[in-house]
Amino acid sequence: MGLFARLIVIAMAIMSLASVLITIERAIVFMKSKGNSEVFVDRMVALFKKGELDTAAKNAKISEEAGYLGRVLSAGLIAFRSSPKEDKDLTFESVARALERQSQREVQSLKRGQPVVATVASTAPFVGLLGTVIGIVNSFQLMAASGSGGLGTVSAGIAEALVTTAFGLLVAIPAVMFFNWLNAWVDARAVDMSEMSNELLDHVARHIKGATVAEPAAASTEAAE
Repeated sequence: MGLFARLIVIAMAIMSLASVLITIERAIVFMKSKGNSEVFVDRMVALFKKGELDTAAKNAKISEEAGYLGRVLSAGLIAFRSSPKEDKDLTFESVARALERQSQREVQSLKRGQPVVATVASTAPFVGLLGTVIGIVNSFQLMAASGSGGLGTVSAGIAEALVTTAFGLLVAIPAVMFFNWLNAWVDARAVDMSEMSNELLDHVARHIKGATVAEPAAASTEAAE
């Protein structure tokens, strides 16, 4: 292979290595974060079912060990803890906004590295094609310089040029598969975060409604006394 074709192959090897390493790193992060999320959610759901929303809010803390779902729920619980309880509408809206903000942050964090894989998937065929075009140009220049029009004069150069296209496809096809898997996984986790956010909002709404009902009852008891 000529110098330019070698440079093209080296560049595509680097691109392929980058996409593989990013995919492996993301897979490890995904599995770890999913496991942490399941542990945190199980603990919080147990408190929610007991009606201990205040206890869950007191223990809420955004940390790496909580997983993506844990951090989203923690953000909502922290907002619930810090909101003025006398203003029920403000409390509910504060929790909803906190959940939305943290969900967006988590989605962006989970998508880290995906643009690189997408770039490799979309550009690798064109990089290989560039090597092919330059190789064919060199072959025809060689044919013109030698003054021979036989196929044997250019066949070796054309075969060498087509190798770069093959390398481009070999790099792009796995990168496309990696990107589709990463994107689908993040989309599924975004649904999970949306569902858990709505569940927390349901518990907050019931908690606020219960507190609102309890206040008139307490006032009626005091008046009767």
